[in-house]
Amino acid sequence: MVKKEDKKVWYKLQNIVATANLEHDIPLIKLAEALPNTEYNPEQFPGLVMRIKEPKTSALIFSSGKVVCTGAKSIGKVKLAIKEIIKYVEKIKIKITIQPKIVVQNIVAAGAIGMDLNLNSLAMDLENTEYEPEQFPGLVYKLKDTRATFLLFSNGKIVCTGTRSEGKLKEAIALLVDNLEKLKKSKK
Repeated sequence: MVKKEDKKVWYKLQNIVATANLEHDIPLIKLAEALPNTEYNPEQFPGLVMRIKEPKTSALIFSSGKVVCTGAKSIGKVKLAIKEIIKYVEKIKIKITIQPKIVVQNIVAAGAIGMDLNLNSLAMDLENTEYEPEQFPGLVYKLKDTRATFLLFSNGKIVCTGTRSEGKLKEAIALLVDNLEKLKKSKK
């Protein structure tokens, strides 16, 4: 299991995308008129965009009461952002009486695995990869039997997307490292 503090293998959460349902219709025009931190153009997109200063996040709010929150770097920050959204909605006299259930849809993390990588070799040896060095310097690796997709760079830096919990993120990184170490041993 990967530990966050491991010197060789580490990661840092960069973005959490989560959804919630306020279970109340929201008059988006009224909300946009009442708040300076919003953008609403229903001809372009049916949701209202709200920018929240603290925690620094953005949210899409739909008239159905559904919310998509992005930009948080921890689950705690997602919860704070949803509380802020509820405060803003209550400023236009809409009382939210429920504690919305927050569902993480995606976690993006960046880090390193402490080993140099030969991306040309990995593109040949691993399944589910895409590597076009003329287009982009990273190799895309979809980890089999998980939701995780990695960007791998030759210096050992990684970006992981697709997991829905920090536990699944740790498992995916551990599996990635295990796959790469097994491959390295099989080449000797």
